[in-house]
Amino acid sequence: MIIKSNTSPKISEQLPPLPLKRPLLIIGHGTRDTDGKQAFLDFVEAYQTLDTSRQVIPCFLELTEPLIQEGIDRCVAEGFKEITALPFLLFAARHTKFDVTNALDQAKKRYPFLTFHYGRHFGNTPLLIDLWRSRLAQLDLGTISPQETVLLIVGRGSSDPDANSDVYKFSRLLWEGSHYRTVETCFIGITHPRLEEGFKRARLYNPKRIILLPHFLFTGALVKKIFRISREQQEQYPDIEIVTLPEIGFTPELFSIVREREIESQLGQTQMNCEMCKFRLASVNETHSHNDHHHHDHHHHHHSPQDPYSDVGKYHQRIWQVP
Repeated sequence: MIIKSNTSPKISEQLPPLPLKRPLLIIGHGTRDTDGKQAFLDFVEAYQTLDTSRQVIPCFLELTEPLIQEGIDRCVAEGFKEITALPFLLFAARHTKFDVTNALDQAKKRYPFLTFHYGRHFGNTPLLIDLWRSRLAQLDLGTISPQETVLLIVGRGSSDPDANSDVYKFSRLLWEGSHYRTVETCFIGITHPRLEEGFKRARLYNPKRIILLPHFLFTGALVKKIFRISREQQEQYPDIEIVTLPEIGFTPELFSIVREREIESQLGQTQMNCEMCKFRLASVNETHSHNDHHHHDHHHHHHSPQDPYSDVGKYHQRIWQVP
């Protein structure tokens, strides 16, 4: 059973104006899926409506336009010299630490007068934990008890061990106090265990129900792939009820998190945890300096059609390597 997502924006009353009229550049991951792209653009438009005191400009890291540089060009064309750049991403992986900051560095070379105020990714904020707990609590479990249910969390997957470990932390935080028999964590790409392996591990507990929770912001190619695999698993194992929750989507919590991150940036209170960042560790080993923005030279990574991490043995050899 796949529960449908709510795709319509939930707009609360207008928010008070922020202290600064600095434009907000919201940087989405990017997707070739038209539904996923539109969901992000609709969210940005809705967020702008909440506070019209400054401009909110959408752009994407990769895969679709407008790209980051186009968003920055738009800010410059309108006369802005200071920009809040906010990565609209759940976890701080390579994109947040490396790709976005590199794009901002390139823009600085093009427009030396620009000042960027880099916001914080979402991370394991209590708002997201509470959102998912609320959704789980609203499920009609019928006659199947929580003790006969396994919670299966699926994340995007990253080549950054630090980000992958945050997904496991999210799973544990969500599971604590839930009364489900156990929680398993898996990923839809790049890292391991993959979703099929996650289902296999969940079945080891002989559950009557598996609740699949896709920890994604909006729909897209990967979310649709998760739903497809879930349907295939249900057909293959009809004796186990599989309940697949929708992605996060348009929720008051998500609007609140973006607002928090923007306020942090305006107040100069953005903090990033870089202790376990493989890019920082590599730079320390090479006796290079490091700062919160991870400003290192980098050539943009393009995903090859073949999965470079499909072999688990090779994956473990590569995971801590820095490009």
